[in-house]
Amino acid sequence: TEYDDEAAIHCWLGTAEREMGLEGVAYERFKRALSLNPTDPYVLATAGNAIAAFDDPDAEPALRVAALTAPGVALARLMYGAYLSREGFTEQGLEELEAARAIDPEDPAIAYELGVARYLNGDADGAADAMGDAVSSSPEDGWARVVRGLVLVEEGRLEEAVGDLSEGAHLRPEDIEAQLAAALAAAVAGEDALAWEMLERGRIRADDEDSVLLVSVEGHVEAGPDGGARQLLMEELGPDMLRRRLQERP
Repeated sequence: TEYDDEAAIHCWLGTAEREMGLEGVAYERFKRALSLNPTDPYVLATAGNAIAAFDDPDAEPALRVAALTAPGVALARLMYGAYLSREGFTEQGLEELEAARAIDPEDPAIAYELGVARYLNGDADGAADAMGDAVSSSPEDGWARVVRGLVLVEEGRLEEAVGDLSEGAHLRPEDIEAQLAAALAAAVAGEDALAWEMLERGRIRADDEDSVLLVSVEGHVEAGPDGGARQLLMEELGPDMLRRRLQERP
């Protein structure tokens, strides 16, 4: 077609296709964009980040080139930093993300990814602070609220965690795990009414694959603060949820 050799067109089409849930089609579109050897840092960063979700080895050079050739572009530093931190290069990832934040201090995505990198680097308190900045800048971001709540759970800051988990769960009604984690946190904190509300929210949307967890959480909520809810949240459900969600790419 007329625009078949324009990397930017393929990149933006891939973005639209991904938002429509067409991940496979979008992946091929992003690969096509990169095959055209673009120099635009926005195209490199966007396409590189997109194919990183598929563990494609072409992601790293695209993201690196974007960051190196456009050090003043926050998106390029953000995407490269997020990639590095999840690949185990946390110190380098933090450097890129701190640079991105210096360029755009108000961007909640940068604050969130900085929180992820700090956590992966062993700084859970710093992670909670950065994610708190993300939530303050974007209060409707339920994902960031839930992840921050899980970090707070791990730190034993349960009273704070209840707020983030319940607010995040309300913003993400389809997220069954978030409803159930919020129910457990509320039960541990002695907020019985909230615990039962969150449990019911989870029950409404649960399907068969959620049934075992749902029954387990219900039993612990019914048993009260000393009925094992703390152990289920802090030693099983919470760590598993946090581990998986930290690996989700922006």
